[in-house]
Amino acid sequence: MRIIAGQHRGLALASVGKGDAAAHLRPTTDRVRESLFSMLTGGRFGDPVTDAVVLDLFAGTGALGLEALSRGAAQVTFVDDGRVAQKLIRENIAKCRAEGQARLVARNATRLAPATETPATLVFLDPPYGKGLGDKALSAAMEGGWIAPGACVVWEESGPVTPPAGVQLIDSRRYGDTTISICTVAE
Repeated sequence: MRIIAGQHRGLALASVGKGDAAAHLRPTTDRVRESLFSMLTGGRFGDPVTDAVVLDLFAGTGALGLEALSRGAAQVTFVDDGRVAQKLIRENIAKCRAEGQARLVARNATRLAPATETPATLVFLDPPYGKGLGDKALSAAMEGGWIAPGACVVWEESGPVTPPAGVQLIDSRRYGDTTISICTVAE
């Protein structure tokens, strides 16, 4: 795994090794991540990355949020309750020297406390596939004030998603066993 583009282009991220099967640690492949960012910055969605406040739910290795930072996002908050994931995220933040722009919230993404910082304008949502956790986490983040009105949500799942009330599906594309859905939060 590596950063695809931007300031840290080519930087190798921490090795997942055997990962954490119990926590469903399944990093987004470089190819899918590259396609995802091409979708986002290809003009149809404007530029949701530059200067974005990013929320990376079920962050895993932190690769999505760190890719956004490399491409010009202002800051990122990683949320993951897995110990292996938290270790990988900390290691990857250090590799990118992004300590001043990144923070880790060690918490279950479906049970977020109310937000205390600027709401996110770009959200990455990559829950364990097929467990219905994406909808719960997105709803919890919106209720807790973590997400700004009009925010762009990138939802990675094994198949089509049904967004919660107040979130509109804009585009969806399949890459192997991964479906990337782009949504927006109502203004």
